[in-house]
Amino acid sequence: MARRRKRKSRRRLEGRRILEHVPQFSIDSGDDKPVTAARKFIHTAGIAPPALLLVRRNEHTTDRYFWAEKGLFGAQYVEENHFLFPSLKPPEEAEELAASVG
Repeated sequence: MARRRKRKSRRRLEGRRILEHVPQFSIDSGDDKPVTAARKFIHTAGIAPPALLLVRRNEHTTDRYFWAEKGLFGAQYVEENHFLFPSLKPPEEAEELAASVG
């Protein structure tokens, strides 16, 4: 029996492409839950949004979070709904804005 390939969401692929241009930080969660570790790291390092945080939960699992002006979000949600975040303009739009301002 042949397996059908899972269809990739164009919207999510576009969001993933946009997130590639955002600064990334990799941290270990330690004794804290991953989201708590991410919040502590943002506070202590003084990271300005937008940023992508890769938090290692254990040797097999890494949780991904997006730090935006509105707060901390799961990266998968942001990939699917990137148009809701003003700081995540597609690279072409960001270049057009910079060219029109400068």
